[in-house]
Amino acid sequence: MEQKKNRSEVRVIAKNKKAYHEFEILEKIEAGLVLTGSEVKSLRDGSVSIKEGYVKIRGGEAWLVDTHISPYKNAAPGAQHKPFQPRKLLLSRRELNSLIGSVQRKGLTLVPLSLYFKGNWAKLQIGLARHKKQFDKRQDIIKKETERDMDRRVKSQSMHRD
Repeated sequence: MEQKKNRSEVRVIAKNKKAYHEFEILEKIEAGLVLTGSEVKSLRDGSVSIKEGYVKIRGGEAWLVDTHISPYKNAAPGAQHKPFQPRKLLLSRRELNSLIGSVQRKGLTLVPLSLYFKGNWAKLQIGLARHKKQFDKRQDIIKKETERDMDRRVKSQSMHRD
């Protein structure tokens, strides 16, 4: 008997770790993507990079720009896609208006955080973000190092007790 895939099953394809280092993420939003068949097949193969990508708002619509989806090697010659073409994001009008207002008034940026399949649908998690200053980045590094050091000390003390 064939098992059906769970509709809420999430399979992560790509993460943008650089975004968490460069930006302070204020809000996260899930958006759908308009993709061609060869793009979906490439995503299923995991041939994608969202590190350099960003979200641009043009003409009242959100677009994913500078994200690389490799051409699918088994696609028909006429069905091939361009690796860096802009891809339209699917957001509700309310979400879109909210994002447009935040980006224009507050000077925030929209960055892709992760790309994943939710059931059969390709989804993109975008973050409403503010650039971190160099000082903030150093503070984050110091905080991570102290937490790591504390964890090591706790672990070594618990090993000595046993």
